Amino acid sequence: MEKSMLLEAYLKQLRLPAVCRHYQEVARQAVQGNFSYEVFLLALVELEAQQREENAHQKRLRLARFQVVKTLDQFDFTCVPSLNKAKVLSLAQGEYLERKENLILMGNSGTGKTHLATALGLLACQQGKKVRFLTAAGLINQLAEAQAGLRLSHLERNLSQTDLLIIDEVGYLPFSEKGSQLFFQVVAQGYERQSLIITTNLEFSQWPQVFGSEQLTGALLDRLTHHAHILAMNRESFRFRESLKNARSE
Repeated sequence: MEKSMLLEAYLKQLRLPAVCRHYQEVARQAVQGNFSYEVFLLALVELEAQQREENAHQKRLRLARFQVVKTLDQFDFTCVPSLNKAKVLSLAQGEYLERKENLILMGNSGTGKTHLATALGLLACQQGKKVRFLTAAGLINQLAEAQAGLRLSHLERNLSQTDLLIIDEVGYLPFSEKGSQLFFQVVAQGYERQSLIITTNLEFSQWPQVFGSEQLTGALLDRLTHHAHILAMNRESFRFRESLKNARSE
């Protein structure tokens, strides 16, 4: 067997695909540049490390299951003057994740809450954190199905193992009594163990309408707001404004 074939066989066995793909090119560069063996080896190891980090990042993005990709650079802060931009940029650094703090994005429909939650989730993925994105209705459905299939503890464990759980659109639909209890269990299990981002169109005083119980809502809010950043996002709907602009241009 040729040396190159033997080398590639060993690299595949050792699971070093980036080294296998690039070693010949790097070897040519090393000869031309008269690099030392250490520099040559470092270049190959760096390529492998970069590829593994990129693979891990892509896996985190897949597991997060974002509905759409929305970045912070795409967010128009001028359209939501009630939102503290400096606070958002500070949160984007990710320290709230280390402190297991929550974010509650509160405002009327169409003001960019989902966009901002997704953008912060994408940044968390880039920072090496495990993220999961769900709508409130989707979460309740998954929990109910898991409970019916005797898989509830498994699903709850998976959710609790994320660093950041994003629950979108709390308040758009009322929950059943069982759904409210299941939602509470998720929040209680993650309390001070993970960060949550909640988006809602309702003030806290209106949450009992969604959860159907003053007592459960109070216990839920105690846990959500104990270590939380609450961001107000009230303004005319982005979607309404865009539709109005399109109508005027016709």
